[in-house]
Amino acid sequence: MLRDLFSYLGNLVKERRIIFELAKRDFRVRYLGSYLGILWAFLQPAVFVFLLWFIFHLGFRSAPVKNMPYILWLLPALIPWFFFSESLSSATNALIDNSHIVKKVVFQVNILPVIKIVSSLYVHLVFVGILFVVYAASGRFSLPVFIHVAYYLSATILLVLGLSFFTASLVVFIRDVTQVIAILLNFGFWMTPIFWHVDLLPEKYQSLMRLNPVYYITEGYRNSFMQHAPTAAEPLWTLYFWAVVLITFVTGAMFFKRLKPHFADVL
Repeated sequence: MLRDLFSYLGNLVKERRIIFELAKRDFRVRYLGSYLGILWAFLQPAVFVFLLWFIFHLGFRSAPVKNMPYILWLLPALIPWFFFSESLSSATNALIDNSHIVKKVVFQVNILPVIKIVSSLYVHLVFVGILFVVYAASGRFSLPVFIHVAYYLSATILLVLGLSFFTASLVVFIRDVTQVIAILLNFGFWMTPIFWHVDLLPEKYQSLMRLNPVYYITEGYRNSFMQHAPTAAEPLWTLYFWAVVLITFVTGAMFFKRLKPHFADVL
């Protein structure tokens, strides 16, 4: 298992140039033809953040959370969710969107989901940069945040990649998978403690939240920016998360490999 994982990751490093070139092309093509172009990649999540802030901060007048203004508490968890959701959605359609490559060219199709994830990563890095600026302006920034964010970003990418091996393979044969993933992501957003605090749940249910691997990531981002100990400092939770990632990645890769010979015929 670990040998296959490191072999695949080593291959990604070896093919990094073509991955980044195709990711940039995918990013540009996605917004080709619209008047605002790639600005839509930033406007859509920015408007959503503004609406949440307007509703909960000005409308409901949400109180500070752990002595932190609500918007500063919300953003560090919301921004990684945007990346997780967008990258999983786009990676799910990686084979369909590049069917011409899958059918006609000798190409390592197992890097197509990675290309979609990297394409989504560009927007995420801009928003993380803005978050750094916002926290620095509020006097709540510290250098270790860079290390923590790099860790949780890597964790997110590996989790999405493992999941996308399943979803990208299945959607080739069952196109409804795209809509199912969209519904599950909407459900997951409201069920993950992003805009609400986990302490609102009865204590006996709070531990169930830790079974959601995305919560490990969103809470990790949040704790890192709020200068608390990151969730990676909790050994059992961290061990559980990486076990889920490893199992998802390896089984997903095997599933992808098993169905790979049939992709060209179906597409």
